Amino acid sequence: MPSQLWPYVSPGIPDDLFERLPGIPMSKREVRLLLISYLRLQSDSVVWDIGAGTGTIPVEIGLICPQGRVIAIERDQEVASLIRRNCNRFGVENVTVIEGNAPECLDSLTDAPSRVCIEGGRYIKVILQEVWKKLLPQGRIIATAANLESLYAVSESFADLQVRNIEVAQSALNRLETRGVYQTFAAVNPIFILSGEKIN
Repeated sequence: MPSQLWPYVSPGIPDDLFERLPGIPMSKREVRLLLISYLRLQSDSVVWDIGAGTGTIPVEIGLICPQGRVIAIERDQEVASLIRRNCNRFGVENVTVIEGNAPECLDSLTDAPSRVCIEGGRYIKVILQEVWKKLLPQGRIIATAANLESLYAVSESFADLQVRNIEVAQSALNRLETRGVYQTFAAVNPIFILSGEKIN
């Protein structure tokens, strides 16, 4: 459902419309579009976003899936408050913010997810194992990796868990920026995106 701040049904909210905190990472608009597309959302999807950061993905999903529910998990109290403020900015009411460390806090969640987005994490293998137990059959999972070590950890976990229909992509995006009197293309930090399905 469109908001006054973003009166469109398509995702892709400009980054500068979100409130931010210094040093807190944010999924850039172009990367966000890729992540959301790999989730293959349905109108009533229950989505867990683990490591929700600024809250850009919960806000986008909340707007395009008004009948769905988003659980945004964030360990830092100040950042969790930021997610709530960004939801309020866009009038998103179907996002619940959980303050806690994954995987420990996952046991307290009562709504089993049909979609899970994991944006990094120090204990990615353990998080993936716990999420896999909760993920509904025919559910989808995506995980991002910013370095080769994380890529290897996620790939190994996907193999151990027997994730099906795995897709792997690396974003390579550039944005036009003005620097002085010149316009130049600047790279958006590349990440790996791994996605797959739980058959049963």
